[in-house]
Amino acid sequence: MTMIPHSKPSLGQDDIRAATEILRSGQIAEGPIVGQFERGMAAYIGVQGGVAVSSGTVALELALRAMGVGHGDNVILPSYVCSAPWLAVQRVGAQARIVDIDPTTYNLDPQKVRKARTSRTRAVIVPHLFGLPADLTALQSLGIPLIEDCAQTLGATEQGRAVGSVGLLTVCSFYATKLLCTGEGGMVLSNDDALLERVRALREYDQAPSLNAAAFNCKMTDLQAAIGVSQLNQLGEFLEKRAALAAVYHESLPVELFAPPAVPAGRTHVYYRFIVRLQQGALSSDECTAYLSRMAHRGLQCRKPVFRPLHRYLELPDFPASDEADDVAISLPIYPSLSEDQVRLASQILQEELR
Repeated sequence: MTMIPHSKPSLGQDDIRAATEILRSGQIAEGPIVGQFERGMAAYIGVQGGVAVSSGTVALELALRAMGVGHGDNVILPSYVCSAPWLAVQRVGAQARIVDIDPTTYNLDPQKVRKARTSRTRAVIVPHLFGLPADLTALQSLGIPLIEDCAQTLGATEQGRAVGSVGLLTVCSFYATKLLCTGEGGMVLSNDDALLERVRALREYDQAPSLNAAAFNCKMTDLQAAIGVSQLNQLGEFLEKRAALAAVYHESLPVELFAPPAVPAGRTHVYYRFIVRLQQGALSSDECTAYLSRMAHRGLQCRKPVFRPLHRYLELPDFPASDEADDVAISLPIYPSLSEDQVRLASQILQEELR
């Protein structure tokens, strides 16, 4: 039996050639290709510059440190997200204020953010989840500095603006199965040169003019950056393929069983994940595990979109939208190397095993 995996890196001959050239050059640590990748990403998003680092989580932490966020401050973030934003806030010594999501988009609810802000709120971390931008217009109107997390939504737009071009700072992740990958890696981007210089001063300590106790070694290598440059050149093709596969899912899945991803007016979706909502209602934890297991035995790997919402880790009450998403949302395979026939087969298995 051939398994249709949930996620898969999009790597081809161009990427292999790019990596091979770096290996032959002997310059495999941080070098000129990192700078090339930084400039390429900044141009793609439409900001002044970027600083490449070792992971998306590190990018979040350095963004907060560059802003001077620390003890006594608080940072607002959603519950329905991976643990990386919460970990970054903890590492700088600030307090995370966890809020609920918009039940239709699974992104931050601006009204919840408004109610959660205090005189000590220094930033809002805005994860654009699964390929769909958050409501940047409403969030921007609150007057709180935004850190956009574009780990899953490069290439999307909100009201005609490129995701990543609106916040004070933007972070990206280039993990193996992201829209654009370097194996591991991340980047901080901004129009604020002073903030970017602070990030550069934090990502390495060697040959610095003075000692900085907050600095550590979290650089990207030219080997990673070369793959990143190659992937960036292919990103438009990757996004076109994802859109085509999403269209097949839309055609193949009955909406009375699987509610498709919401796309509000003024926003574009790049389908990093194809998230469906089970229309028959919530599954218990055991039922969900059994459903996913039945599909796996048929050769289809699906997953819950978020392993566990933050409020459930922290035992916080009153997060109805995040609770519902955790109970009824399923993430389906979607990536450029997937075929349309595999999408149709996945749709068939999803329906047959929902019992």
